[in-house]
Amino acid sequence: MKHALFTLGLLVVNSAMGQTRNGGISAEMLQQIEKQNPPTVSDRALRNALAANAIDLLAKNQQHAGVLDTYFSVETKSQSITDQKSSGRCWMFSGLNVLRSNFAKRTDSLTVTFSQDYLFFWDQLEKANLMLQGVIDTGSKPIDDSRVQFFFHHPLSDGGTFCGVADLAEKYGLVPAEVQPETYSADNTSKMSSIIKSKLREQGLELRKMLTDGKKQKDIQQRKTQMLSEIYHMLVITLGEPVKEFTYAFRDKKGKAVTAARKYTPKEFYQETVGSPLNGTFIMVMNDPRHEYYKTYEVEYDRHTYDGHNWKYLNLPMEDIETLAIAALKDGRKMYSSYDVGKQLDRKRGYADLDNFDYASLFGTTFTMDKAQRIATFDSGSTHAMTLTAVDLDKDGCPLKWKVENSWGSDWGQKGCLIMTARWFREYMFRLVVDKQYVSEKLLKDYAQKPVMLLPEDPLFQMDE
Repeated sequence: MKHALFTLGLLVVNSAMGQTRNGGISAEMLQQIEKQNPPTVSDRALRNALAANAIDLLAKNQQHAGVLDTYFSVETKSQSITDQKSSGRCWMFSGLNVLRSNFAKRTDSLTVTFSQDYLFFWDQLEKANLMLQGVIDTGSKPIDDSRVQFFFHHPLSDGGTFCGVADLAEKYGLVPAEVQPETYSADNTSKMSSIIKSKLREQGLELRKMLTDGKKQKDIQQRKTQMLSEIYHMLVITLGEPVKEFTYAFRDKKGKAVTAARKYTPKEFYQETVGSPLNGTFIMVMNDPRHEYYKTYEVEYDRHTYDGHNWKYLNLPMEDIETLAIAALKDGRKMYSSYDVGKQLDRKRGYADLDNFDYASLFGTTFTMDKAQRIATFDSGSTHAMTLTAVDLDKDGCPLKWKVENSWGSDWGQKGCLIMTARWFREYMFRLVVDKQYVSEKLLKDYAQKPVMLLPEDPLFQMDE
């Protein structure tokens, strides 16, 4: 009994010592913390209010809750709003919205909405191949190697960038939304993605074992093809079989058929609506104040297809990005763009401004990080792609506010759109895809530099969702 009590006493002492070693919260430290936070009447009132209300409701700055100014001096033609539902396919919705806008501008009367389900099918199959081939390529490395872990940690995602739209559309073509409509799993990707991820990890382990066992590359590639056929089958069940041929007649803005119906393959429909390869016609620019401006960067393995293009971008100050965007908008061109959309967003009004919510006053503190610091500490990054459609300029040609077409349905925000102030735009805008015809020779020369290769684990290089 005495021995048991002595052992228990040692455990208690050791436990207490373990909790108060250097760096832990000791009893003395806890007393100091509590002394520096004496309860006040206002704190009690705030606790009562926050117990029954959302933080944003109490932090909302009422001085900015008035009627919004919805006038824009430069605005592209409106088009129907899409809805990505419970999926991370904003990059695809934004990219396809740009392509259909370009088609409408070129034809002046015809409209089309592209099938997201069709292109998403190929996106998921290609990403599965990228993961499995990446596992093969890194098969000589230990499983705890950072690059090996990258593939097993991220075997599949529904996020992406415009580079994926370009590679996938050129390779597989496009089809109208009416020909291959959305399925439940396209609109709600989480469960499908989780199941396929598990299968890919299992397959990845098998491929690593084949490499360890010294199997021939021919046999490994044959087995990979069999594995992808399993993934293909899972995608057919959830997203439907990709359309191979269809009949379609183009319609005008009022929905009236204005062309004779004819048969198309997806590649033929791509030629009819897009007309030429996308790759080589645009550049992606980005604002990342952590890195040197006027330099080109590339993100390793950040692509949608194994044989496709990595995410490559020219890093520019916001002033230059604004100049590019204004030039394209003045010519009636919508653009793929991406943002940290959750920051200071009034979702109900579809309005983003730095003063929408006063969290500092509510919590009695300050938030002082700049854009570079927010990126470096994972506090901010590109999270959501939207289609840039309009800008309001002052008498000197400087932007006052911007508007984007979102993919959260027409009932959201400003009839499906989001208005953002120029100040917010500079702090939380990250990527822009712009046609080369609006880019100066100097910037095109900068873009043509040999890129600095960056790792996909970088805080900023999340995929747009």
